[in-house]
Amino acid sequence: MAGIAYTEIQGYQDCITVDMGGTSFDAALIKNRTPFVTTVGEINRLRLALPMLNVVTIGAGGGSIGWIDEGGLLRMGPQSAGARPGPVCYDLGGTEPTCTDADLILGYLDPDFFAGGRMPLNLDRAEQAIRDKIAQPLKMDLYEAALGMYHVINVNMAAAVREVSITQGQDPRDFPLVVAGGAGPNHSCMIALELEIPVLVIPRESSIFCAAGMLMSDLKHDFVRSYPVRLSDIDPRRFTNIFDEMKAEGVSLLKKEHIPEDKVQFVYQLDLRYVKQYHEVTLEVPEAGVYASDYQAMAAAFHPVHDKLFGYSLKDQGTPIELINMRLTAVGITSKPRFLEQEFAGSDPGAAFKKKRRVFLPLARSFAEVAVYDAHKLRFGHEIIGPAVLEQVNTTAFVTPEYDVMVDRFGSFTVYLKDRADEIRRRIIT
Repeated sequence: MAGIAYTEIQGYQDCITVDMGGTSFDAALIKNRTPFVTTVGEINRLRLALPMLNVVTIGAGGGSIGWIDEGGLLRMGPQSAGARPGPVCYDLGGTEPTCTDADLILGYLDPDFFAGGRMPLNLDRAEQAIRDKIAQPLKMDLYEAALGMYHVINVNMAAAVREVSITQGQDPRDFPLVVAGGAGPNHSCMIALELEIPVLVIPRESSIFCAAGMLMSDLKHDFVRSYPVRLSDIDPRRFTNIFDEMKAEGVSLLKKEHIPEDKVQFVYQLDLRYVKQYHEVTLEVPEAGVYASDYQAMAAAFHPVHDKLFGYSLKDQGTPIELINMRLTAVGITSKPRFLEQEFAGSDPGAAFKKKRRVFLPLARSFAEVAVYDAHKLRFGHEIIGPAVLEQVNTTAFVTPEYDVMVDRFGSFTVYLKDRADEIRRRIIT
């Protein structure tokens, strides 16, 4: 929900959200301001048939441990050092090299400004851990090993983004990437380059993104009833009665949660499939079509969705369609917090410049002196030329040389490929 809010102000209806914290990485896709939902999930190898957000989670975070498998290949995670003892550089007793240790060695983190300087990082211990556990066994130098760790975890996260986009019939290049989590902004440009994504949005509230999203969320209850029947054989009265029963239950639950009836909305969906198939397509249908018994329109809408998801349609063959489940979502509309807009501050970010720091540029495979900015001082309209580092107390963003940055009117950092500058200015300034 936060991803929708932060991109809608720039005119986007779609986005992919990613959240990289200390232990895990989560990715989700939003199309037409609606998150993708799945009805087939798995937790600890147990299959679930409940409606849930289609969020792909992998073990990739700042605390993910680097290790070498039996075949001599470098791996990152899913094991994590957690918060305590945490990465070696935390100096809290950790001994296993982690993603955060690699980020520190490559210059993406300032050892004297982590958590705003309240938690100094031990660079020497991080170097020793990666040298002993990764570099020497693989016969690499220290920086090659750290870069390898950085690259492997980025590729893992890019694969998770592919899982929520390409496997759903969506091209990730068509979506801005909304970056969340304390560790996310340090890795987001490399994830985007891996997927050829041209635009990223890093909210100023990146590290508390999920909490912000909760404040922007409505209350929802999902209901499902089975009604296996061919679409052509549906009993209209039974069909509408089932939806009416679910609606009454939804209104009752939302009333107990202090949502007035005039703030309740409904979303109608059907699980449909071609006869003799085993996989269904969840199709949203309009309320008017439900109560008008317009099953032909439902069938017409089903064919292109099936084609997009599975690569074929059986419309021309006249294959019958059957209904499996009827689904209803009862939505209680809540009041939302308002964004505070900033005054236009011009394009010059000079007032936010802190210093230059030696930072490793992954594609150039070399260190360079890179400008570091105090992200708390960046304002609407400021433009930063990559490569650059944007530092906040609660997160750090590494902008690779392929990207530049512009601050929007709500303080978010829009990161874009250099050839997209004119488009981004139109979205943000006008």
